[in-house]
Amino acid sequence: MAYEIVLASNNAGKLAEIQAIVQPLGINLSLQKRYFSEEAVEDGNSYVENALIKARFASKKTGKPAIADDSGLEVVALNNAPGIYSARYSEGFQGKPASDELNNAKLLAELSELKNADRTACYYCAMVYVANPNDPFPRVGLGKWCGEVLESPKGDGGFGYDPLMWFAEQNATAAEMDSVLKNKISHRAQALNALVAQF
Repeated sequence: MAYEIVLASNNAGKLAEIQAIVQPLGINLSLQKRYFSEEAVEDGNSYVENALIKARFASKKTGKPAIADDSGLEVVALNNAPGIYSARYSEGFQGKPASDELNNAKLLAELSELKNADRTACYYCAMVYVANPNDPFPRVGLGKWCGEVLESPKGDGGFGYDPLMWFAEQNATAAEMDSVLKNKISHRAQALNALVAQF
């Protein structure tokens, strides 16, 4: 019998990536929107804090164990921005709400203003599991995946900044990679595998 855990996210792409890794363990994930529509207030100062806030919130709303991740992109030339604000980096940019497309556009615009910018960037991910809302011993897994930011997007897969993130070893952007490969080497995969190892 499968063990159900709520994924504290409404991102279908994220669900697919994580489900592919945990399914062999007999775990079924459900997006939180299946149970509730409210969003947790992510007011932590780190990926771990924000992931824990989201996991506890989802567990409290559903009465089920929950997994949450908080991830972001840190670009050397931008003093490690956008960081924990990666998902809402472009809020107000061009007078519009944040979106993946606008986040990428803003990132390219910021870098274009810097001559000879160091385009090295790393994805970071903190993955947290709580058995219940008050779990005193949350499990935490961390991951880091470094590459560089291209000058224009390449590839149609993935989500977020994936079309801009180039990984020389794979000779591809994250958006061009086969999902099986990406699920083995990404920051999210590293964090999830570190988390799963604790079960």
